[in-house]
Amino acid sequence: MRYFYDTEFIEDGRTIDLVSIGIVDEDGREYYAVSTDVDSSKANAWVRENVLNQLPNPGSDVWKSNATIRREVLEFLTSGSGRPELWAWVGAYDHVVLAQLWGDMAGLPRSLPRYTRELRQYWEFAGKPALPGIPDGNHDALVDARHNLAKFQACMKALPLGRGNKVLH
Repeated sequence: MRYFYDTEFIEDGRTIDLVSIGIVDEDGREYYAVSTDVDSSKANAWVRENVLNQLPNPGSDVWKSNATIRREVLEFLTSGSGRPELWAWVGAYDHVVLAQLWGDMAGLPRSLPRYTRELRQYWEFAGKPALPGIPDGNHDALVDARHNLAKFQACMKALPLGRGNKVLH
């Protein structure tokens, strides 16, 4: 099962702290959470303007502790058929933020991949097909996760019939 995800985070060059995570699978299931553990006072101006200002009301049930997010993400990613396949657009930081929900890399559950497949490289491999326009609300992790799925689908359509699945498995 392929999972397309995005994270929003605060980073200072040494640490990366989760703000929010959005995940969409190929069957249309979605997961979204905002961390109650993040220290938003550490956010730079870009994060304040583009991420924090569009988070849901703090009374929303999507606000959760990192411990709850960790448990729910594991359940979500392992409830599909087969081993989860993670995809993100320029996803190096996204993978670090995801893995750090469990501490260091050694803490990442064995049922989860040790890497995220790079959607940006897949787009280049597919010949840089036209991508869906940037949606309203981008830099909302769930909006961006949905957009990642749409970008993947555009790439799949651009590849010659049958070739797309061979490179992924």
